[in-house]
Amino acid sequence: MIRAFLIGLSLITLTACETAKGAGRDIQKAGDAIEGAASDIQQKI
Repeated sequence: MIRAFLIGLSLITLTACETAKGAGRDIQKAGDAIEGAASDIQQKI
């Protein structure tokens, strides 16, 4: 019983890490897009 609980807890922990890592990548891509748009506007001015 304890072994099954520990395995389940490990899987949840690993899933949470992957989710946070994916969210970080998405936020970084959004920041890159904003930065690119800002650079384009600055060049036009």
